[in-house]
Amino acid sequence: MVDKLVNSEANARRIQMVENCFGTSGQPLFLPGRVLVGEGVLTKMCRKRPKARQFFLFNDILVYGNIVIGKKKYNKQHLIPLEEVQLQALEDNGQYRNGWLIRTATKSFAVYAATQTEKQEWMAHINKCIEDLLRKSGKKPVETHAAVWVPDSEATICMHCKKTQFTMINRRHHCRNCGAVVCGPCSSKKFILPGQSNKPLRVCLDCYDNLTSMKRDGNKSLAGNNNKPANSTESSGEDDSGDDEETLKDNVTHDEPKFYADDKLEK
Repeated sequence: MVDKLVNSEANARRIQMVENCFGTSGQPLFLPGRVLVGEGVLTKMCRKRPKARQFFLFNDILVYGNIVIGKKKYNKQHLIPLEEVQLQALEDNGQYRNGWLIRTATKSFAVYAATQTEKQEWMAHINKCIEDLLRKSGKKPVETHAAVWVPDSEATICMHCKKTQFTMINRRHHCRNCGAVVCGPCSSKKFILPGQSNKPLRVCLDCYDNLTSMKRDGNKSLAGNNNKPANSTESSGEDDSGDDEETLKDNVTHDEPKFYADDKLEK
């Protein structure tokens, strides 16, 4: 069905509408062969709190942004190449239900759908797009992914030293390798993490020792692809302090996601 939508007027109109909703704050999205597969609102676990985000699934990229005016205007556009994406389902945990991780080499985060059915639909469509892309390109799935950050609210004391309590003066920091919330002294070291940045990034003392040891021993660093168990309340690897404060509880209308590849081709 996706292939039939490639050159359709309906697909071209949909992509144009998405571009218009982002306005000048977004990048042009229309490319030959690109198809808008689906769209809808998901709850994204950000550093400080869960927030509503509008997601657009294309056959080659995943796009999301902040909701300024429901169904009319979005900003802070993020584009993620699907060839780099790996999904991991999360078990329900209290108020956090119907979630999964979106892992990439540069950023990883958790999202949550309104229902189990929506979760299954989103994951199935994203995985299908990834499989088609990899099959056509002949590339292998990316094996190294950025760590998913632990939300600020999950740590009142440093997760490394277990002593420093976070206050207005003692700020929280995140290890870019394992995602733990740590104090300044416990994250005073930096290390180059391939895939995330060409510049040294802040890491906790444990990760610095491990990464330095692996480099010294001549082993390849699996930076960001840590073995810590995934937590259903993990956040994104970004600082959302400048984002809007809108969440699903704040006047965001949640409609069922729309997947166009399931429809009959519009005339």
